[in-house]
Amino acid sequence: MTTVLTPASPLTAADRCDRCGAQAYLRVVLMSGGELLFCAHHGRKFEPELKKIAAEIQDETERLTTVPASASAEER
Repeated sequence: MTTVLTPASPLTAADRCDRCGAQAYLRVVLMSGGELLFCAHHGRKFEPELKKIAAEIQDETERLTTVPASASAEER
């Protein structure tokens, strides 16, 4: 997925995938002016089509593999 480095508000747990309702990790701003939110699964599934219609894509899927600073030693 292409990441655009424009200042945008981070996605939160309240942002939900427009396809399935899971937590969104991708925000796709459309050339037509709208915006779509996708979970990592649906973002990957629709990536080729999204790239054709996106003005920008905010990809925060790296958050799925990072370990929180509050994690215990055995969780790291």
